[in-house]
Amino acid sequence: MLKSAEVQWLRRFALKGERMMHPMRRKDRQRDRDFGLAVIDRCEYGTVAIQGEEPYCLPLSLVRVGEDLYFHCALVGKKIDLLRENNVVWVSFVGENTAAKDDFTTYFTSAMVKGTAAEVTDEAEKIMALRALCEKLTPTHMPAFDAAIARSLAVTGVWKIHMDQISAKEKAVPAK
Repeated sequence: MLKSAEVQWLRRFALKGERMMHPMRRKDRQRDRDFGLAVIDRCEYGTVAIQGEEPYCLPLSLVRVGEDLYFHCALVGKKIDLLRENNVVWVSFVGENTAAKDDFTTYFTSAMVKGTAAEVTDEAEKIMALRALCEKLTPTHMPAFDAAIARSLAVTGVWKIHMDQISAKEKAVPAK
């Protein structure tokens, strides 16, 4: 049963016509924004959901810079077509996930983002985003970064997802 504050919150977003995250049912597992950002920063990828005629979900390598998530991609394709039609996306991150040895459950950390996607067209921002992504995922290969940019920047798409809402959840291993 929703509490009166949650109902007011839902109505406020509905009146604005915005999509929003449903209030978390398991309040004991809800974590704050900083926890969610830490989960995002630890993950090598997130699963992005885009709404077209049917839901389209795909794992993407993402990097967070401030309030934005960046990813690289081809300049054309289904994902790009869908993002141009509807730029509202949801991104799911699972930081850790461990099956319990003595119970029928898992222990996990996760974060969900509701965001707005936009193509990055500014060359300096594209390079910044690609540098951040490469520093996160391939830090030992950075001496080759500038040559790769010179070779492939013109044929590489970069998009950013502004994080409009974030929620985080954890089911911690119980203390023994």
